[in-house]
Amino acid sequence: MKAMTINEFGESNVFTVANIDKPSVKAGHVVIKVAASSVNTVDTMIRSMGEALGPITPALPAVLGMDFAGTIEEVGEGVTGFAVGDEVYGCAGGLADLQGALAEFMLVDVKLIAHKPKSISMREAAALPLVGITAYEGLIRAGVSQGQKVLVHGGSGGVGHVALQLANYFGGDVYSTGGGDAQSALIEKLGATAINYKTETVADYVEKHTKGAGFDVVYDSIGGANLTNSFDAAALNGHIATTVSMVELDLTTAHFKGLSLHVVLMLIPMLHDHKREQHGEILTKLAGIVDAGKLTPVLDETNFNFTDIAKAHDRLASGQAVGKVVVSI
Repeated sequence: MKAMTINEFGESNVFTVANIDKPSVKAGHVVIKVAASSVNTVDTMIRSMGEALGPITPALPAVLGMDFAGTIEEVGEGVTGFAVGDEVYGCAGGLADLQGALAEFMLVDVKLIAHKPKSISMREAAALPLVGITAYEGLIRAGVSQGQKVLVHGGSGGVGHVALQLANYFGGDVYSTGGGDAQSALIEKLGATAINYKTETVADYVEKHTKGAGFDVVYDSIGGANLTNSFDAAALNGHIATTVSMVELDLTTAHFKGLSLHVVLMLIPMLHDHKREQHGEILTKLAGIVDAGKLTPVLDETNFNFTDIAKAHDRLASGQAVGKVVVSI
């Protein structure tokens, strides 16, 4: 089968088309004919940083691509609930010893997939798994509930645009930071009140939207140094979920506010074969939310094909993409 492989780590030009063996089905797995894959920041990090990412990094030559949507081609022994011809989606490869989605076919642990939402395309479905699971897990761990004030940092980004829609679905009063008119317009379209972080200070928008009390839940998809802003924006005994916490930080504010910090690393089930079934369960719930009209994945305006993967990586890295960058296989 054809696959887009890398034989070294580096710039986006390391991708090359190769013919590799089609995977054979095995117990508890399915073989999927891949229709589309989306590009996530972690994909670009693996490609460029390689061994610096430790256990996440696959051996070379490698096939990257974590997210996918496609059709089941073969079903392994012991698999129930799925059949040949089913349309499915998931995040199940492209790291460690798991072949990625930038190939005609991939072998996938059935615990990591779910039936694709019926109301959206393969390309839209491929945009959802990593960011959807990440957003869902963070909000659930933070205890989001009806009537809470919820702040999402980076609400026009991959994880952020899903988090603010899910926070709405769970009954939150949702606000989100963005950096300009286009981002603010998307945030408002998706159902949150937009906050321009370039023109409003944390103190300003906390006073304006919470009368100084702070937000019950803060979902920080920016993380890093921005966690200080999350601590400042949170209410007493508030909860903060973040996807980026590799930073040295003064926790004094968090201490005196009694905050809870939830760090989300959705790659753990894939890396360690730890509670993989939870990903399938979340994807099933997300599909239901999508088909109920409460969650819409946003795709960047650009269209990329299988051989354009280098351009797709460059598009994401440019910071110009609005929504998920998707590649048709």
